[in-house]
Amino acid sequence: MKWKLGDFVRFVDERREGYVTRIFDEEMIGVTGDDDFEIPVPANRVTSVHGHEQARNPQSATTNEPAIKAENFVKTGVYLAFITDNKAASVVHFHLVNTTSFQLLATFTTEQDRFKGEFGGIIDPGKSEKIYSAQLADIQTWPKFHIAVLFFTAQNIPALAPLHLIEKFKAKDFAGAKKPVPVINQNGWLIQLDEAEVKIDPDKLKESFFKTAEEKQQVDRPQKEVDLHIEKLRDDYQFLSSPEILNVQLNHFRKALDAAIVHQLPEIVFIHGAGNGILKHELHKVLSKHQKVQTFMDARKEKFGYGATKVILK
Repeated sequence: MKWKLGDFVRFVDERREGYVTRIFDEEMIGVTGDDDFEIPVPANRVTSVHGHEQARNPQSATTNEPAIKAENFVKTGVYLAFITDNKAASVVHFHLVNTTSFQLLATFTTEQDRFKGEFGGIIDPGKSEKIYSAQLADIQTWPKFHIAVLFFTAQNIPALAPLHLIEKFKAKDFAGAKKPVPVINQNGWLIQLDEAEVKIDPDKLKESFFKTAEEKQQVDRPQKEVDLHIEKLRDDYQFLSSPEILNVQLNHFRKALDAAIVHQLPEIVFIHGAGNGILKHELHKVLSKHQKVQTFMDARKEKFGYGATKVILK
């Protein structure tokens, strides 16, 4: 199969053209034109349109990279970005984005009944590569994705451990608002692949909370239900920007969570509201990586709807 999602093609038998928006199998594809109507067509009955081909220039690792001072060498910042197609909104393109100072030697493989290599190549510092495309509406049937990354530099920089991630995405992973994607300068959903895992030392946490009064005031036992609505946290919330509001809410959430751990509460509920889902997404991102969190779930839907999260602590 030579066609990929997002390719611009023209019908052989009639004056019609459009973008490939679905691949049924090796012989049949779906093409969507300006009327937004998807037409099934045999793959051998369309042809590429001159000027729309996306040239793939093979790359090779090079040692002729510009020297970067050790203190300015960026060691983290590998992202997987999901950006909707400009012409076919039902299609989402996967991009591997490199904001580090390393060259990335990357592979991307799908697993669904069988393994299939989708991308293999080098991504230079400050560059990105489109590595895969899929129908966003078909997310429940997406394959499992294997991502492997090696870090290369000719400079005197300690080697980093390779990345090897296996991801199976769900609809909730795309529930948050789109964000600006670095390098590409478009909005999309963004996941940092080399994000450091949150590690909590309970003993040090207790020591921090229970210093003498001269050093630090002892933390209070948190309520079982913590309301994160901004009007409950700040009287001057009308004068805060959206990023400032989110920062206040997240800080209050982290302090309450840490206090619940110190006081050995079995569970705690955070009321975040439904809204646009940004705050809920940020909370769940922290909770999913927290070593002292056993699990979390929607809290009492009959009372809160989908506006609260119940956290079960270890």
